[in-house]
Amino acid sequence: MTTLTFADTRFRQFLALTKPRVVSLIVFCAVIGMFLAVPGMPPAGVVFFATAGIALVAGAAAAVNCLVEQKIDGLMARTRRRPLPSGELTSLQTIVFAGLIGGLGLFLLYNHVNPLTMWLTLATFVGYAVVYTVLLKPATPQNIVIGGASGAMPPVLGWAAVTGDVPAEALLLFLIIFVWTPPHFWSLALYRAKDYARSGLPMLPLTHGPQYTRLMIVLYTCVLVAVTLLPFAIRMSGVLYLVAALALGGIFLAYAVQLYRNYSDPLARATFKYSIFYLAALFSALLIDHYWR
Repeated sequence: MTTLTFADTRFRQFLALTKPRVVSLIVFCAVIGMFLAVPGMPPAGVVFFATAGIALVAGAAAAVNCLVEQKIDGLMARTRRRPLPSGELTSLQTIVFAGLIGGLGLFLLYNHVNPLTMWLTLATFVGYAVVYTVLLKPATPQNIVIGGASGAMPPVLGWAAVTGDVPAEALLLFLIIFVWTPPHFWSLALYRAKDYARSGLPMLPLTHGPQYTRLMIVLYTCVLVAVTLLPFAIRMSGVLYLVAALALGGIFLAYAVQLYRNYSDPLARATFKYSIFYLAALFSALLIDHYWR
């Protein structure tokens, strides 16, 4: 019984390294890309191995992020209970774990999907774990804007997994997530500003002030709403998606404007939570429209 309890606890600790909530959204967007890539149903085997491979590499990237930022995580209330700052796991254990699951993920993608998807996934790993985490995040308040490119890759990976190609439609999905990332993340940074101040990271609310950050959220949300209309404009989607995009975008913009005009931490938290729902609902609408038409 003790052994089982220890094994279960250790499993949960390693699972926490992979940031499962973040990875689940990554995988969801990748799977949507797989289904949008073809008029019918994508091959089940490709979907399975691509999903598993992308999830494993994304988990490895999250673990490397936890490794690099363990001291920073220990200073922040939101992250101090993670396995590394709390001392539940060591740096060596994290490196070995990330190497194993990342290597397995790349192996599955190369051997059971296609080399293009493997290389794109590896580039995404480097973009998040090295370029964003090591270089951009501690250096510039635009870290989330530039580094958002790696977070926007999942639908491209999914599309490439099924077709072996990256057409304009896949890049449009990339653009949607790329523009969505700043208002999503800056909403979090606003109500976690004290945490980030302790960490020493140059987040936008600290370097340019909360008022400027709230203005940027409004402007980026306006651009986001415009960008989400492009799938309809290029006939990638139909009226069902258009209605959903306008409704979801209108609510997001209302949150952003209210955040700018009458700020409160609970409102910023609600905006952050809605942004997650927004992306999931928007991509779900794309998928439903794809088969409904």
